[in-house]
Amino acid sequence: MDYQELGKQIKALAEEDPWYVPLLSNASALLYQTLEEINWAGFYLMREGKLVLGPFQGKVACIHIALSKGVCGKAAAEDKTVRVADVHQFPGHIACDSASNSEIVIPIHAKGQVAAVLDIDSPKKNRFSEADQIGLESFVKELEAVLQW
Repeated sequence: MDYQELGKQIKALAEEDPWYVPLLSNASALLYQTLEEINWAGFYLMREGKLVLGPFQGKVACIHIALSKGVCGKAAAEDKTVRVADVHQFPGHIACDSASNSEIVIPIHAKGQVAAVLDIDSPKKNRFSEADQIGLESFVKELEAVLQW
């Protein structure tokens, strides 16, 4: 996977409109269409101390996630990437789609605070490698540099 190319594409998309609604919508579509063996790609946005569903591609999803719950909540609460090889072994996992078996969640920052998380699920266990994590963290940095909230 060429994550540098994905970063270039998101920067190009931001040139037309960097507002978070269209840009995160296109970012989720870009990831969903480009990454192999995934079944959900999207964003949860921080609002009033919890995560709320944002733009995504995939099946219907959970709308609210407490910071004390699931992979997304842990990533946001601890402000660090969480990569899970088997979500069924993750304490407090939220099963929005029972077909999901692995997950990666990366915090997105605005003004020094966690403003959102990128969440990607896969039906394949152990789908996300360290190289995927590094690449997706780089993609998020590109997003942070151009997003307007």
